[in-house]
Amino acid sequence: MSELSAAAIESALTTAWLGRPVHHFIQLGSTNDLARELARRGAAEGTLVIAEEQTAGKGRLGRSWWAPPGSCLLLSLIFRPPLAPAQAQRLTMIAGLACAEAVEAQTGLRPGLKWPNDLVLAERKLAGILTELETAGERLDFAVVGLGLNVNVDFRQQATDAELRDSAIGLLQVLGRPVDRLALLNELLVRLEQRYERLRAGQSPHAEWAACLVTLGQAVRVVTPSPALPPTGGGVLEGQAVGVDADGALLLRLADGRTERVLAGDVTLHRG
Repeated sequence: MSELSAAAIESALTTAWLGRPVHHFIQLGSTNDLARELARRGAAEGTLVIAEEQTAGKGRLGRSWWAPPGSCLLLSLIFRPPLAPAQAQRLTMIAGLACAEAVEAQTGLRPGLKWPNDLVLAERKLAGILTELETAGERLDFAVVGLGLNVNVDFRQQATDAELRDSAIGLLQVLGRPVDRLALLNELLVRLEQRYERLRAGQSPHAEWAACLVTLGQAVRVVTPSPALPPTGGGVLEGQAVGVDADGALLLRLADGRTERVLAGDVTLHRG
């Protein structure tokens, strides 16, 4: 089984530019935080920051991200796309699609995509994507796309948090065998580079992304960052997920027939 190091990653890469240069760490606070600092200092598009362990890993809405050291893929990439800030969700779209493809190519498993930024297997979280932006006026200066993919971890045995044992899943847990993280990383970067080149050429990933969303067609409960989003208040909406628009917002049909456009939130199946 291949070990991760800067030299090993650089040697294995078959991309034209994505994933170069490589910044590899045994331990790091947050790959997204360092990638953002590097981007502010002018780091090249395609720069990869990857860590064996994060001590301050984070997901959306400020949540922490837990993974045993040396078990997962914890990485961030710098992009400087020709997009408006409102279009930046397209980076999350292509990252999710590329990750799902890479997992399938390396393992035969095909994850689903859960709005807005998760990959799921067996209705449990396999990976999460966190895209953070820096703007200059109305222009997108750069974006950092962070990705945490649960690879050689079995949450049933390794997680100390009971909720995590029930909600997260790793490839090892499904396959019963470890997965070569170096090969999986290269597969991911190759497929993401291909998709990013198409995005940069003006091709939207929206239709393909929407077709992969397991959320659509479901009765869902959405908890939003808003403290008082009408009509229910408290930042909670319930209804049927009927679609996603071009910028990635969820279209939620409420009980009274109105459709609410939701930009961000946590989605769970509505159990009544």
